[in-house]
Amino acid sequence: MRVYCGGYAMPSPFEAVSAYFHAKDGNRPFLMRHAFAEDIALEMVVKTDAISFPSSAKGLPEIEQILCRRFANDFENVYTFCLARPTDANRRHFPCHWLVGMSAKNNGDIRIGCGRYDWYFSDIQGLVQRLVISIDRMEIISADHLGAVMDWITSLPYPWCQPEDIVQSMPSVVELAPIAHYLQEIRSIPPDF
Repeated sequence: MRVYCGGYAMPSPFEAVSAYFHAKDGNRPFLMRHAFAEDIALEMVVKTDAISFPSSAKGLPEIEQILCRRFANDFENVYTFCLARPTDANRRHFPCHWLVGMSAKNNGDIRIGCGRYDWYFSDIQGLVQRLVISIDRMEIISADHLGAVMDWITSLPYPWCQPEDIVQSMPSVVELAPIAHYLQEIRSIPPDF
C-alpha cells in the first residue's frame, strides 16, 4: 500500500528494498536513489574473512560506489535474496535475513553468504535512511561447481524467497553445509518499533 505525504507517493518498504536488490545485483547505481535517501547511513558488520567491506559509509554517492561500482568490479552473477517480505508493520523498520550468491571475476570462485539486514525508513520520504548489513557467513566454493550452484540460485524466486525453499533445492556441495545450517536455524525478526 502506498502512503501519500503532501501529494507525493512515498515508496513502500517493499518497493524501496526491491529497488536496492535490482540496483546492487544489476550494477545499476542510478536505481539506488529509488531505495535510499540522499543522506543514507550504512553500517557493515562483517563476521568473516571471505569478503571485505568498509565498516560504514555516508551519503548516496558513497553507497553507490561501494555497493554497486566497486562490488561489480570484483563480482558477477550476483543474486541477492530477501528471506522475508516487509508489511505495513515495517514502515519504520524492516529486519530480515538474506542470502547472496555470486562468482568472482578474477578466478570464477563462488561466494555464497548470508546474514541480516536492518532497514530503517524515513518518515518523510519513505526511503531508507539507515541500513545495517550483517554478513554472518560467507563460504567460498571452487569454480568447478559454478554450473550446479548457479543453476540452483537462478531457479529460486528472485528477490523474495523463503529459507526452506533455498535449503530444499540446494545442490550437494559440501561447502554449502554451513549455509544450510544457518538457514535452518533462523527465525523471523520483529521490528524494533
